[in-house]
Amino acid sequence: MTSPMQSSNLRQQVLILYLQSSALDSGVIAWSHYDGTGQVVNMAGDSEVPPFKTGLEALENGWRLFQASTLNPHTPGDELRTSYLKYEFFFEKIVSIKHD
Repeated sequence: MTSPMQSSNLRQQVLILYLQSSALDSGVIAWSHYDGTGQVVNMAGDSEVPPFKTGLEALENGWRLFQASTLNPHTPGDELRTSYLKYEFFFEKIVSIKHD
């Protein structure tokens, strides 16, 4: 079965930025990028330079914010845990591709 997105020439790109704090203008400390066009394949650790310095810079470059982490109060001592990055922001871009 073909989805409407597959039959059109539109594809989604997803950018996940992990920031230093909950503010969009704070620095990027980690990131992931997924390209639904199939034109670019990214792997973890394939770049030491983030695609943007801040989440705000991503917005200024046309990325749309569609999800942000919930802000939960942390118990004393949680600042020493490294099990996850708590300030996660999901951005998307809808791009047009050419059909063969």
